[in-house]
Amino acid sequence: MSKFYLLTVGFCFFCSFLSAQTRKISGQVTDAKSGETLIGVSILVKGTSQGTSTDTNGKFSLNISGSEPVLVVNYVGYLKEEVNAGNQTQLQIKLTPNETALSEVVVIGYGTVKKRDLTGSVVSVKGEDIAKVPSSNPLESIQGKVPGVDITRSSGAASSGVNINIRGTRSISAGNGPLIIVDGVQYSSLQDLNPNDIASMEILKDASSTAIYGSRGANGVILITTKKGISGLATVSLNTYYGVSKVSRYPSVMNAEQYIEQRRQANRTTGNWSSPADDVKIFNSAEYSAIQNKEFLNYQDLIFHDGSQQDYQLGVRAGTEKTKVYFSLDYLDEKGVLKMDKSSRYTARLNLDQSIGKYFTTGMQGQFTHYEQDNRRDPLNQVNKISPLGTLYDNEGKFIAYPLAGTFVSPLADEQPNVYSNQTIINRTLLSAYMEFKPFKGLVARSNLGVNLNSDRTGTYADRFSLDRNGSVPKATYSASNGHLINIENYITYSKEIKDHAFTVTGINSLLYNRSDNIAASGENQLLKSQLFYGLGNTQNQAVNTAYTMNNLISFAGRLNYAYKGKYLLTATGRTDGSSKLAEGNKWAFFPSAAVAWRVSDEQFLKDNKIISDLKLKYSYGIAGSDNINSYSTQSSLSRIGFAYDDAPSLAYGYSPRVGNLALTWEKTKTSDFGLEIALFKNRITATVDYYDSKTYDLLLNRSLPPTDGVISVIQNIAKTRNKGIEVYISSKNIVNKDFQWTTNVSFSRNREKIVELAGGAQSDVLNSWFVGSPIQSFYDYEKIGIWQTADAAEAAKYGQKAGDIRVSDLNNDGKIDATNDRKIIGTNRPDWSGGLENTFTYKSWDLNIYLFARMGQTVYAEFLRRYDPQGINNSSTIINYWKPENASNDFPRPNKNISFNSTLYSTSLGYTDGSFIRLRNITLGYTVPKSTLEKSFIKSVRVYATARNPFTYTKSSLLKEYDPERGGSEGAPMTKLYTVGLNVTF
Repeated sequence: MSKFYLLTVGFCFFCSFLSAQTRKISGQVTDAKSGETLIGVSILVKGTSQGTSTDTNGKFSLNISGSEPVLVVNYVGYLKEEVNAGNQTQLQIKLTPNETALSEVVVIGYGTVKKRDLTGSVVSVKGEDIAKVPSSNPLESIQGKVPGVDITRSSGAASSGVNINIRGTRSISAGNGPLIIVDGVQYSSLQDLNPNDIASMEILKDASSTAIYGSRGANGVILITTKKGISGLATVSLNTYYGVSKVSRYPSVMNAEQYIEQRRQANRTTGNWSSPADDVKIFNSAEYSAIQNKEFLNYQDLIFHDGSQQDYQLGVRAGTEKTKVYFSLDYLDEKGVLKMDKSSRYTARLNLDQSIGKYFTTGMQGQFTHYEQDNRRDPLNQVNKISPLGTLYDNEGKFIAYPLAGTFVSPLADEQPNVYSNQTIINRTLLSAYMEFKPFKGLVARSNLGVNLNSDRTGTYADRFSLDRNGSVPKATYSASNGHLINIENYITYSKEIKDHAFTVTGINSLLYNRSDNIAASGENQLLKSQLFYGLGNTQNQAVNTAYTMNNLISFAGRLNYAYKGKYLLTATGRTDGSSKLAEGNKWAFFPSAAVAWRVSDEQFLKDNKIISDLKLKYSYGIAGSDNINSYSTQSSLSRIGFAYDDAPSLAYGYSPRVGNLALTWEKTKTSDFGLEIALFKNRITATVDYYDSKTYDLLLNRSLPPTDGVISVIQNIAKTRNKGIEVYISSKNIVNKDFQWTTNVSFSRNREKIVELAGGAQSDVLNSWFVGSPIQSFYDYEKIGIWQTADAAEAAKYGQKAGDIRVSDLNNDGKIDATNDRKIIGTNRPDWSGGLENTFTYKSWDLNIYLFARMGQTVYAEFLRRYDPQGINNSSTIINYWKPENASNDFPRPNKNISFNSTLYSTSLGYTDGSFIRLRNITLGYTVPKSTLEKSFIKSVRVYATARNPFTYTKSSLLKEYDPERGGSEGAPMTKLYTVGLNVTF
């Protein structure tokens, strides 16, 4: 009994001891500012794996042991808190929003840096700002918002891409597009990314920030970081919108009455018409009958329809302290304003990060994108010139392929069943995996493997009476390509602080392996229309071509980031690249850069300044290279040519028109950048100013050769260009109070681009419109100053002209007009400056964003201004105000039945006009449901919004009142304005 008694007492004592050491702690986590409860907050007992997360009411409960346990409280968007629980059993924890978390930490090549320590010219854009503007391409959301980044869209077709230049155009023949890096892997198309998957976008502009990427970064770098998983309660987001797109400012054509009048005036000039009684002489029987029966058509009204754009994205963020997962699915569907123009995009993304033990972390990012596209052959050239007379259908209701029995097939021909098909399927896979090793504080070693797989196929079928064939035998084509890019990188980073000194050293080794192949086949006159492009084996005149391309790039790089007392900053980078595209002995090059910065606001004399909150001066200089040319440019290749021997066909080969260059080397750019960053009145106003100067030499230029050489061209390292400019960005918090906030952002860019030197010291290359001292794309032509008027007939006669003819400048005043002495640079498509103005207003749960974009000083060479048929046979633009004796116009010459447009003297001068424009790029009105309304539901947040994109455009030139000048002159696939309604829900 005594033993049993002792055991019982001991057991009770042990239980009492455990009870004293283990207890239950409950509590609630709220926002320190608003007091709203926070759902899914991670709470971990420090030093253990024990933890929990808050429920839908922000509450938690946890059994813990220890006398004074410390709770680590962590939540995305808030500062991490460590709470000493002591002897408490009930806690009220308030988390402070980390309002500057994204803006203060900037992603740079192979690492991150605090914004205060940044020495280069880097702009960071938050993912939430990118997602504000519903679009199929994330770059459209930042148009005009990032100084120095010129973004335009040249087509309104479904899934069309954008054009982007960073700090001007450097190269003449080689590529000028920036390097795009997604989660550390080079990628070809930002259009594949849903804006809601993006955590941040960094644009690296100067040589110091891009030098770590060597030759690949010569034209700037865009870094995309996608969202990661979070620990704690899973978060599910649903983002969707639906929009209707409409044609924006498309040039109209003459109606029937205007068309008839132009035909009359063309024949009046030659004496063939004097009154409506003569109409029977100048119109054929079918045309005359249509006029008498008032059978008129407006083909633009028939061809244009409202398009649509809709997107549905589901994202899930979840995980534990060791495993974090982000997963998303997206479906984007676009229908253009033309029938048979549509694109469907399906995207799946998976990001996974896993901690392994104490020292290792591994992870992967994967995205698969699938496109199904129908591409419309551009019918607008036909729409804009075909006669508006006649009907679409005959008396039996059958479609008329050739209106008025003419030579033009109807613009609506391709819309008829089994007449035309152009289908594309694209698959792109982006995979990356990494392993990171942190043996001790400050040292990180990482290996990345990135794989970019691409495959696509396009099939077309054009029937006999399609726009393409126009009466010829039907034709079908089939093309397919495959490509893969493998990127292997190893880098090591060591950071250390010693008293007032802090430094980070990074070493990098990189291998880029790029391979692609393709096949193209075609055939004519296949048996069945319904086979489209799938029955090429049953066709005649079959043709098959295949091709293969490969190139490699090997790189070694190092970077030093150094800071003394946190206010004197230095970044030094060196990178060596070896490219297989270049000639033996010239494949390798070294690209150095350095940057310094001085944080003036950290000095004692500005410590307590009440006006200047922050001030930093910086300067960088570096050399970047480019090998952005086709593979095998060093080689001379053979091509098959037609040949006959004794009237029998034989095989023969000759040199390709472009000869190889065995001395080909790197194109290089030297860039210096002066920068200033300032914040005023406790950061209410912040501004950045950069002045840069880039000098490019040894350009990879496609040079024309004399015909006597037996070849046409060769790529050589000749010519020089220069870009210099200024960039300004200002952000102001105008009003900040509890219920109402108003912020304003202003961006301004001004770039001066010019050719400094051409081959052989020449001052011009007229054939290519290249001129020393002018931008690469310049317009060189006669300068139109008006139309010769009746009162000027005597002077016009001196030049062999008469009233109603185009009048151009006699630049050297020698009494004659010739191409050598009387042509000049009319302008350039490069703007004098561009910029944006963004205002955001928030009142309680409402938000309003208004964004204006301007592009000023550019010249547009517009197709519709040259769509003028002085003979009156084809239709012309409504804007064309031509001269006649009763109308002393200075715009367009007199119609003339005997002279075509191309035969009209100086007709090329008619298309130039000032393309300056200001556009209301985006206006968004949104409403966020108050959290108090949702706190008892499983829904965390709800926002509904309506957006108008491109609803209004102002053009400086009255000639462009019906034209969207962003596209630069062309008319195919008109630009659109989009009106959407959307919903963002988080669970």
